Amino acid sequence: MFNDIGPLELVTLVVLAVLVFGPEKLPKMIQDVTRTIRKIREFSESAKADIRDELGPEFKDFEFEDLNPKTFIRKQLDNDELGLKEIRNGFDLKKEMAEVTDAVHGRESDTSSSSSSSTTGSAGGAVDMTKKREKLDPDERPPYDADAT
Repeated sequence: MFNDIGPLELVTLVVLAVLVFGPEKLPKMIQDVTRTIRKIREFSESAKADIRDELGPEFKDFEFEDLNPKTFIRKQLDNDELGLKEIRNGFDLKKEMAEVTDAVHGRESDTSSSSSSSTTGSAGGAVDMTKKREKLDPDERPPYDADAT
């Protein structure tokens, strides 16, 4: 719950609590807070049990943590009924990027060569990405550049 609180912040909170509530009232306040947290947890657990009872036996393996989208997706991706691991392992990002690079540079993509040789730069296919200004006539308007706006 408080994973991101460091030791200095915890000491600061304790000192602040002592200053605000005083050393006489602080133990009573801590007891009240822990009792309230315990009651909230008991209420939460009873509500979860009631929901599980109402859902019936079809949802006996239902977990409330599955309602978190990250947990749900992770659980579904770990389930190999759909063959997702096979698809994930069959996807070669280096090969795909090499094919895109070859298409951009106008070269023939060589699918039989290894991906490491196709990702290395070649001196002949270098593209100059700097914008060079051409001389314009005095009455000519410069071309429209969508990237500049």
